[in-house]
Amino acid sequence: MANNAIVGNQQQQQAVNKPASGKHGNVLPLWGNEKTMNLNPMILTNVLSSPYFKVQLYELKTYHEVVDEIYFKVTHVEPWEKGSRKTAGQTGMCGGVRGVGTGGIVSTAFCLLYKLFTLKLTRKQVMGLITHTDSPYIRALGFMYIRYTQPPNDLVDWFDGFLDDEEELDVKAGGGCVMTIGEMLRSFLTKLEWFSTLFPRIPVPVQKMIDQQLKARPRKPPQKDEKAEEPTPEPGRQGERRRSRSPRRTPSPRRSPDRSRSRSHHRERRGASFDRELERERDRQRKEREGKDRDRGERDRERDRDRERDRDRERGDYERRHSRSAERRNRRSSSREHRKEKERERERDGENERSRRKERDHHHERDRDRDKDKERERERSKDKRGKGDAEERRHREEREEKTRHREEKKSKRSSRSRSKERRHKSERSSKKRSRSHSRGRHEQQEERERERGRKREGSQSRERDRERAHKRSRSPERERSRRSQSPDRRHDGSP
Repeated sequence: MANNAIVGNQQQQQAVNKPASGKHGNVLPLWGNEKTMNLNPMILTNVLSSPYFKVQLYELKTYHEVVDEIYFKVTHVEPWEKGSRKTAGQTGMCGGVRGVGTGGIVSTAFCLLYKLFTLKLTRKQVMGLITHTDSPYIRALGFMYIRYTQPPNDLVDWFDGFLDDEEELDVKAGGGCVMTIGEMLRSFLTKLEWFSTLFPRIPVPVQKMIDQQLKARPRKPPQKDEKAEEPTPEPGRQGERRRSRSPRRTPSPRRSPDRSRSRSHHRERRGASFDRELERERDRQRKEREGKDRDRGERDRERDRDRERDRDRERGDYERRHSRSAERRNRRSSSREHRKEKERERERDGENERSRRKERDHHHERDRDRDKDKERERERSKDKRGKGDAEERRHREEREEKTRHREEKKSKRSSRSRSKERRHKSERSSKKRSRSHSRGRHEQQEERERERGRKREGSQSRERDRERAHKRSRSPERERSRRSQSPDRRHDGSP
């Protein structure tokens, strides 16, 4: 077992140190559908509608929490739980062929596999999964994540260091299908089916290249365990122990010639020698019986010793396994407690940092408020000073305006009085002149009106005379025209 662990660690270290082709840095690209992870639609629908995925796995936010969940919950890597799919009596596409069927209860392993896909794992995290030492199911889900999400050309580079890995796991729901990690990876590379689902298809040229590499690769012989190194019981003793478990018939005692002769002699003579011979025969049979009982007791004791040896060996193996599992649990619990303690310390540091920031912000705000108050006071004082200066200026201006207004009023009054005097003088002189002129004008107007009346009367008499003459001239012309029109009408036939 120690040599096997050393070889496994060397393979894992080689796989970690070997760079995968087509990848740069820690970012891991995805191949195929980036939403469904290339899963079968039936499986993906059942995963998304599973209460375990929607409720319990929704609370897991980090990579380490999902790895712990895999360690405690995963017991197989089938897509469906045992007995949840009723495919008996169904054929064709309804009978679970090629990953299509009626569905069932999706397994915890595939729910956690899709949860890992939602976390968008980095290359370092995937390497941590496939080289994990606590559980083979953590490694199996890591390899399955690679098979579903990585390009087919890179699969051999990912799996190359683990094709001879001898760590065993039971991949079937309910148990009964134990295989090693190497055998599982060879199945991933050469077969498309995985129980009742399908992996993403590998192109034919890439599949031929993978098959050639696997054929050319020499398979390492399996490492011997501690049980094989322990001394095995001898084949003779094993055969003896097997024979001792079934009752063995002892051969019947041979008839001696003396006995036959004694009987014949007894039949003939019926003497005392017959009794001695009979007693001798009984002693011999009794000795044989005692020897047979002694052999049976030895065989029973040997069988009991073998059983005790087997029990001790099994008990030692069980104690060894139990101690290893207890050590693993203790290691995991200690590491988990260490991580929790680190997280608590980070939370404490974060809370302290937040409180310090709040205090700094509070001090800054208080200083700002003080500065603002001081600026307001300065502005108020400036405003007061400016208001006082403005009021003084306004009072001065008002006073100056009042004095100007008074002076203007005085000047206007004086000018008005002067203009009034002038007006009175001019009005008096103009009235005298207008009176003299108005009298002459009135006489002239009356004469003009008289002349106009005379002219109007003369023009009216002239017009009357013209009209009368015109009427007289038009009456003989009308009679002539009537006379000329009457014969024409008669000639036409009109009445």
